[in-house]
Amino acid sequence: MKLACIAPVGLVEDDVLAEVEMAIRDRFGFETRRLPARPTPAGWFDQARGQWSAIEFMKDLVASRPPAATRILGITSGDLFIPMLSFLFGQAQLNGAAALVSTARLRQEFYGLPPSRDLLMARVRKETLHEMGHTLGLIHCPDRSCAMCLSTNLEQVDAKLDRLCRACAAAAGARMRSLTEADGE
Repeated sequence: MKLACIAPVGLVEDDVLAEVEMAIRDRFGFETRRLPARPTPAGWFDQARGQWSAIEFMKDLVASRPPAATRILGITSGDLFIPMLSFLFGQAQLNGAAALVSTARLRQEFYGLPPSRDLLMARVRKETLHEMGHTLGLIHCPDRSCAMCLSTNLEQVDAKLDRLCRACAAAAGARMRSLTEADGE
C-alpha cells in the first residue's frame, strides 16, 4: 500500500487533519500517517502581502518527505500566495510527491461570516482531493462538479462535489496501479 504523510504546519485542528486523512484514504487508497505539527517559519511570511509563501511551504515539503512516503500533503491555516496570484487554496507538484492545502480562505470567518464546521470540512475534502489529484498527474477538469475542476473563488469550491468525475477517477486509479506496479507490490 502507498503511504501519504500529512504534515501540519502551524495550528491545524485535529478534526481537519482527520478529514484530510479520511479523504486521502477513501478516495485514493493511500495509507496515511500524520507527522508531528511544526511551527510556521517566520521567514515564509511576506509582510507587504500579509500572507505566507506557498513556494517556501512546497520546498520544505519536498525536502522533509519521509523516505517511505509516496506523497506528502502539507496543511496550514496560513493564507497562501505565489507571486503571480493574490491567493490560492492549495498547490501541488503535477506528477510529484508534494501538495499543500490552506484552510484560511476555506473558512467562513475569513469573509466575516459565522463559522460553519460542515462547510469547512466539505471544502477541505474537495481541496485535498484536488491537490492530491495533481500529484497523480490529473489536470484541471472541465466538469464543474469534479473535485479536479479549477476553483479561483469559494463559490466554485462550493459548486464542486467531494469526488472525482468518472474520467478523473479512472486516470487516478490507473496512476495508483502504476505506482504499485513500479514498487513491485
